Amino acid sequence: MAGLNLMDMLASGAGQGALNQLGKQFGLDESATQSAVKALLPAISGGLKRNVAQPGGLEALMGALQNGDHAKYLEQPETLNTAESVNDGNAILGHLLGSKEVSREVAAKASERAGVSTDLMKQLLPMVATMAMGSLAKQSKDPDVPVNLMGNFGSIASAALGAAAMSGGSSQSGGGLLGGLLGGLMGGGKQQQASANSGAMGMIGNLLDADKDGSAMDDIFEMVMKRR
Repeated sequence: MAGLNLMDMLASGAGQGALNQLGKQFGLDESATQSAVKALLPAISGGLKRNVAQPGGLEALMGALQNGDHAKYLEQPETLNTAESVNDGNAILGHLLGSKEVSREVAAKASERAGVSTDLMKQLLPMVATMAMGSLAKQSKDPDVPVNLMGNFGSIASAALGAAAMSGGSSQSGGGLLGGLLGGLMGGGKQQQASANSGAMGMIGNLLDADKDGSAMDDIFEMVMKRR
């Protein structure tokens, strides 16, 4: 596999249990469930990429992944069938998409692609948001995750640490992945910091890719966001 992406993560391990839960919850077979999730993911990944590209966005994402409780939606798939899951998902969508209008448009466009009703896609969207964040959170801090699944986060941290070493900086944020990342991004001269940021943006972009299929949904999402 050329690189990790959100659909890969959700279709393996604990993510598969969450997909099965969605199918059971909404009366969808496996194929329809995967099609629906695959159609919605570009909006989630697009929103994450936009946020990460903002000043402080990468640090904010890593902090949310390290400190949040999103992984439970994959580890305990039955929790997707709760009001808390919907509320968490809507909060994530508010942060990523900015408005209910954009969420409705995303659901409508994804419905056309997946062949699932718009009303159902509206219900699925917040749950897919929690699943995406849960999957990213699990990859970022689970010590049992295989090394190949941690490759993108590890590369980002290495780039950040490399910039810190070049500038003579040191981590000021503690140990672990998040500490190394923040130390590298914040610990050196402006040129090295910009270089680390640029490299990190590219690698996190690959990680946040929905499915690497060149889907038109990515372009649709960008058009929807520009109309806000």
